[in-house]
Amino acid sequence: MNMIRSAALALLLAVGAGAASVAQVPAAPPADPGPPLSGYPRNALRAPTPAELKTATYVRDVIYGHRDGMALTYDVFRPVKGANGALVVNMVSAGWRSSWAPPEERQARYQALIDKGFTVVALYHSSAPRFQVPDAVTDVRLGMRHIKAHAADYGADPKRIGVWGASAGGHLALVAGLMADDGDPAAANPLERSGNRVAAVVAYFPPTDLAVLLQGRPKVGPIAFEDRLFASVSPIHSVDARDPPTLLLHGDADRGVPLAQSEMMKAALDKAGVENRLKTYPGADHDFYVKGDPAKTDAYATDAMTEMVAWFEGRLKR
Repeated sequence: MNMIRSAALALLLAVGAGAASVAQVPAAPPADPGPPLSGYPRNALRAPTPAELKTATYVRDVIYGHRDGMALTYDVFRPVKGANGALVVNMVSAGWRSSWAPPEERQARYQALIDKGFTVVALYHSSAPRFQVPDAVTDVRLGMRHIKAHAADYGADPKRIGVWGASAGGHLALVAGLMADDGDPAAANPLERSGNRVAAVVAYFPPTDLAVLLQGRPKVGPIAFEDRLFASVSPIHSVDARDPPTLLLHGDADRGVPLAQSEMMKAALDKAGVENRLKTYPGADHDFYVKGDPAKTDAYATDAMTEMVAWFEGRLKR
């Protein structure tokens, strides 16, 4: 390894020495790494530092229900210092696939919230390809009941809960916020008797009307369900005046989930008199991706995270 480093250094010195007589070749532009995962800044897609690991403790693998004999779980990230008593639930879902990872691998994605004193929950649902969108909807609505019922156990106020997600996770964040209720006293499952209303929602480039978005697409994987169920899993059909303040963030060149999905949601929220805001990112495709411009892609993702944290600070903190 030392020989390799020495050779590299010698090459650099030789190039420098000949700079006066040899025309310099412009450096190649950095390769475009492609879209980030679910709109996260690239700095959040890494392992946490040793210092960051000391800022949170975990409650691991909390079971909120079962599907086909398999546990449905979430993980809790509790700030060690400066807890503000509010809680934000992240819908872990991409293409309605909910991929589990140890809390130690996810913490950097939540560090901006943890640093502001928020307790964070990573909520998992039954996943494609075995399960479909209606299953995910049922799961997260149940999971939110469990989280709200146990919020005090995690040092959080059940009246100060927000939900956040991107793409399929954004759809499920809207499901959690706009399809919430006060519980069914006659439900066989005791958990279904408790409410799951939340105080704020943030959704990145979310599907909002699946009949419009999915019409004509091949019925494979998570969308292999009957058309008659579209309305029941589309949050745009559940908007009413009791819905929580909602922030929508969307690229105006999104080909995966067109901007019209968020525009329709904004119109419905406006009509119902619900506080909301739609921020668009010029030239951004899905995941805030700007082809050939990784710096702008990351700038958009960083701005979105800043907007998300500020939205929750303004509506969940006392």
